[in-house]
Amino acid sequence: MANTSLSPILLILLWGLTLATGRKLSPLTTTTATFSSSPTDGICSSMVKTQAYTCEEHLILLLMLAINVVLWLQDGITWLLLPSKQSLAFLLADNGFDVWVANTRGTKYSRQHMTLPTNSSDYWNWSWDELVAYDLPATFKYVHDLTGQKLHYVGHSQGTLIALAAFSQDQLLNILRSAALLSPIAYVGQMTSPLAKNAAENFIAESLYNFGVFEFNMRGVSVIKFLKDLCNNTGIDCTNLLTSFTGPNCCLNPSIVNVFLDHEPQSTATKNMIHLSQMIREGTTSMFDYQNQDENIKHYGQPTPPAYDMTRIPNELPLFLSYGGADALSDVKDVQRLLEILKDHHPDKLVVQYRNDYAHADYVMGENAYRDVYEPLISFFRLQ
Repeated sequence: MANTSLSPILLILLWGLTLATGRKLSPLTTTTATFSSSPTDGICSSMVKTQAYTCEEHLILLLMLAINVVLWLQDGITWLLLPSKQSLAFLLADNGFDVWVANTRGTKYSRQHMTLPTNSSDYWNWSWDELVAYDLPATFKYVHDLTGQKLHYVGHSQGTLIALAAFSQDQLLNILRSAALLSPIAYVGQMTSPLAKNAAENFIAESLYNFGVFEFNMRGVSVIKFLKDLCNNTGIDCTNLLTSFTGPNCCLNPSIVNVFLDHEPQSTATKNMIHLSQMIREGTTSMFDYQNQDENIKHYGQPTPPAYDMTRIPNELPLFLSYGGADALSDVKDVQRLLEILKDHHPDKLVVQYRNDYAHADYVMGENAYRDVYEPLISFFRLQ
């Protein structure tokens, strides 16, 4: 029988936030939020209860709507795809951590708003800037206020980007214990992903936005058409989109790939894809560029968007970074650029792991990731 003293898994699903809590084979302590619901097709039913964890979902509102040891996992359902003995979320819970999993706004499990319909351009009028400025601080504060503890953070891909950007602006630091960044993205100017690079260079996201497609849905008719045209015109082998996008993953659990495709990729804002495309083309990490001096002045008080200054990340912040030699999104050269910035980081506060054979998806779907990456990560957290 499972250990009934294990820490709970809690899921926060953003916009406006859904919280789920669960304790393996033990009674659930309910957390009351502003609104609550337990959808039959939610993450609790489909991904957590199937692993013998009880689970409940709640709705929390972000302020911008006008609009044991606590650990935060960003982004979302990807941490729940592997079997429980290989999944980072369940492994952390089994090791006594109070685990919270957050989904980004706009995804299937985070598509609510107090006033805006989800098919409106205003609903999708955001990029990862807003995740840094509003979503991450608001949800961090909620968990900190509820638990009274500082948080450990785990991010993958965009989850690392928004964390690094927040750290560079002195956000979250007073309620953060440490951070583990897998496939870290601070810069993407050297990325080798043929699909992402060609989409940026051909202004695919900008074209979609100009055609009135404000939700970037990889399963949507408009996005699929543009991607097919891109593949046909550039010679990219799109028969394996996962490899074309993330790089040649070494260690994927074959049975999990189909599970992944049942849930991913999730929608994001087309404006967010424009922002990421700007980063690829320009090799910089700055706020969203409106491509108009007047608009930039309106938003930023200056004609060009401000840069996120990664040199401002505190040297005393405990960091665990793991990156892969085959990763086409978090390219080795871009990661090394970040590591050069971190060269003055306190040596006892920085752990860097390099996995030569790992690509982007191996970190969340690799059948050996629990041994190669997660166990060292958990050991790192125990020292903080």
